[in-house]
Amino acid sequence: MSGRIMVTESFISIAEAAAKLIIGKPAPDFTLNDIKGNPLSLSSLKGKYVVLDFWGSWCGWCIKGIPEMKAYYKKYNSKLEILGIACGDTEEKWKAAVAENQLPWLNVINDKTNNDISKLYAVSGYPTKVIIDPQGNLNKIVVGESKE
Repeated sequence: MSGRIMVTESFISIAEAAAKLIIGKPAPDFTLNDIKGNPLSLSSLKGKYVVLDFWGSWCGWCIKGIPEMKAYYKKYNSKLEILGIACGDTEEKWKAAVAENQLPWLNVINDKTNNDISKLYAVSGYPTKVIIDPQGNLNKIVVGESKE
């Protein structure tokens, strides 16, 4: 080894995406399929606060945080929409986890082959929550669980 650090292409794309995620600026729009197979665009949710919840059925911390997220959703659902974005799951495992955990909010599955939204939002850990204001601008990004 020559002591050089190798930077992978996926690392660069995440770093480039992170540089474009600026609080107060528009959130990158995307379209993914919902649990019924219908396309759902982020831009269709303008007018409410939106929490993008990057999660997976395999992620213990993601599952552990669901009861508290349900409580927030119940309390604020007139002003807030949660969009669960399943990452690293098969369609079968994703649908089973949504049913088993009785997730009442919108759910889509990340398409890593054609449209990897986790890279677009520079997701480096799970869960990651991205809060978007009613105008469609980035408000906050939280990696891990947080009371905020």
